[in-house]
Amino acid sequence: MQSLLVWRSNEAAMSELHKAYLNLGSNIQPELNLVKAVQLLSEYGEVHKISSVWESKPVGGPGPNYLNASLLFISPQMKLELKEQVIYSIEARLGRKRTEDKYIPRTIDIDIILFDNQPYNDRFWEAAFVIVPLAEIYPEYRNPTTGEQITHIAARFRQKVWIKERPELLNHFDGSNSKG
Repeated sequence: MQSLLVWRSNEAAMSELHKAYLNLGSNIQPELNLVKAVQLLSEYGEVHKISSVWESKPVGGPGPNYLNASLLFISPQMKLELKEQVIYSIEARLGRKRTEDKYIPRTIDIDIILFDNQPYNDRFWEAAFVIVPLAEIYPEYRNPTTGEQITHIAARFRQKVWIKERPELLNHFDGSNSKG
């Protein structure tokens, strides 16, 4: 009987859904690659709450401007599985070539920003191209260290850093384009 309980417990854990807020960025055919990335993500889970697309200057090196967007992704994958099995797979399918130079132009870059409401990496608080789109779809989120609401941080970035909304891109996704 105990092995049956363990199996059911494992089955329940495997079917648990997780919320991942993702940031998508591209500066090689970004209008095409952002749309394809959202479509491919929907093959692995449910895509919800897609932000507007935001254009920003490249950080750390030369190249064309980036287009970025954030979205809420619901899936059964744990953090590491999401990164290795879903994100890396989609990036490879869209022609992403990983190199030592992390500032090289790219077809797509998908980063986990929050996983089950926990920051994946604290560096994102320093990036307007992450904070501004994320604040749009998760305005009630607060910096867990300072308690400051993300919308206040985004407003400061928009005053200091050049970032331009591109509302014509991804506006045809309504959050219901999900695996079903």
